Amino acid sequence: MTDQTTSGLDGARLLHTMIRVRDLDASIDFYTRLMGMKLIRKNDYPGGKFSLAFVGYDDEASGAVIELTHNWDQAEDYDLGNGFGHLAIAVSDAYAACDLLAAEGASVPRPAGPMKGGTTVIAFVKDPDGYMIELVQRA
Repeated sequence: MTDQTTSGLDGARLLHTMIRVRDLDASIDFYTRLMGMKLIRKNDYPGGKFSLAFVGYDDEASGAVIELTHNWDQAEDYDLGNGFGHLAIAVSDAYAACDLLAAEGASVPRPAGPMKGGTTVIAFVKDPDGYMIELVQRA
């Protein structure tokens, strides 16, 4: 393996993960209002017929964020494929988070509870496009 200090990767860190979304307003609402993230920035690119919105708990200077990409001409739902797994978000109370999300109409396919074979409390929710989000309860 190449030494990171000589490869140009010293100090490297994750900036963002990009996901494609059909309804940008619904996705921004889900991640900001329901998941408690901030809308960091949003830009429209008419020449490319797409919009980008960045959401997160911090900005890219201090933490990783999610880039929501909305292609204006996308008429069909995206095929999520079988390679993508999920985003993981630390929460203080997975049970309460699931209750709140379910009350707001979010899909909670795996309610809060101990991880199979372990003690860590996790849950899974879906965003408006069907992307899975793991809620990991942290003390």
